[in-house]
Amino acid sequence: MRYWLFKSEPETWSWDQQVARGERGEEWDGVRNYQARNVMREMALGDRGFFYHSQKTREIVGIVEVCATAHPDSSTDDDRWECVDIRALQTIPRPVTLDQIKATPDLSEMVLVRNSRLSVQPVRDDEWELICRMGGL
Repeated sequence: MRYWLFKSEPETWSWDQQVARGERGEEWDGVRNYQARNVMREMALGDRGFFYHSQKTREIVGIVEVCATAHPDSSTDDDRWECVDIRALQTIPRPVTLDQIKATPDLSEMVLVRNSRLSVQPVRDDEWELICRMGGL
């Protein structure tokens, strides 16, 4: 299993909306960055990810699971763009903020810290475990 981080502006798509989709999950559509698209192409069924609210709150609020591998993005007719589907698994008991992540030396190499603009990104195993602990899991 591999780990990922999915960023969303809560005004556009929030954790509550993701949770409301239930078992069927939701297409992670609208990504128009080649690097992020390529990251999604690496994902496998059952991989886990952090759901991150960007913009105002800038915090990890939940854990999702990849429930459909890369496929054409239904929000466009342009065949260059693909997406995965994700479903909510669990709310983080104590959301982990970007400030907390940046203040943690063991997370200094995390993609979220080094390339904060990338909307879909990999998370290393050790980063996953540490953030889960920070969030009360």
